Amino acid sequence: MLSKWVNDFNSNMDSLGDRLRDKEIRVPIDLTAGIVAILFSLFIFAVMPDQVAISEKDVVNGRAFPTLLMSVMLICGIVLVGREILKLMRKQPLEWKVINVQTEAKALVIFVILFFTYFLSRLTGLFVIGAVFCCIGFLLYFRCRKKSYYALTITLAVIIWAVFRFVLNVDF
Repeated sequence: MLSKWVNDFNSNMDSLGDRLRDKEIRVPIDLTAGIVAILFSLFIFAVMPDQVAISEKDVVNGRAFPTLLMSVMLICGIVLVGREILKLMRKQPLEWKVINVQTEAKALVIFVILFFTYFLSRLTGLFVIGAVFCCIGFLLYFRCRKKSYYALTITLAVIIWAVFRFVLNVDF
């Protein structure tokens, strides 16, 4: 039953990979990076008052460094976008980056595995649950077929968690 599910999963991943292999996206890299930097810095400016409390008696408050960093990022983003708009007005070519969708989809799957590892750890309050999910997720993703690898990896994850939790008294 489990091996049939794993084989079906692998064949679905193969067919998806075949469809995405030749798909590419061209992106004006400097223009996109500038816009992302501007949007990110504006987002941080918007949420900072709710996230970082300040005190009147502090000489330098907790918002000083993030404000400086986001100001530099905003200025650099504006300069980058302005330079690219100037290139467009002068009809000069922009620098383009070709992104392979299959490669980015693989990176997204790895990110999702790590996200769910964190989510399960936070939801249950037990790091070991997230660690076991992470082990199983990566072994499935990298198409490991040996059951002994699953057993060994899960056992090591539980042992490492137990040593940190009960021997070293690290609560995470």
